[in-house]
Amino acid sequence: QVQLVESGGGLVRPGGSLTLSCQASGLSANAMGWYRQAPGKQRELVATFASGGSTLSADSVKGRFTISRDNAKNTLYLQMNSLKPEDTAVYYCMEVLERIYWGQGTQVTVSS
Repeated sequence: QVQLVESGGGLVRPGGSLTLSCQASGLSANAMGWYRQAPGKQRELVATFASGGSTLSADSVKGRFTISRDNAKNTLYLQMNSLKPEDTAVYYCMEVLERIYWGQGTQVTVSS
């Protein structure tokens, strides 16, 4: 059974940093990454690994967020720096196998 468990969310001041983790039952060789959903908005791509290992990031987070993975630990990470209030959202880990799997989400709130 595929399980994705996010952690690391919380409340942080603007300009601060957080690192999100996604513990997976196994890391997909296909797409795997992070999405987010703010209140009243659609879920949107943050950063992903595509098949072949290339990465894709939203323009809004380029230069601030970094996606990485530790295959030995079956863990996906999202390092978030220079956080802004508009980064406030529930962040979801996703993995593509025979279908798309989602974690339960972790709340990130950026506020002074």
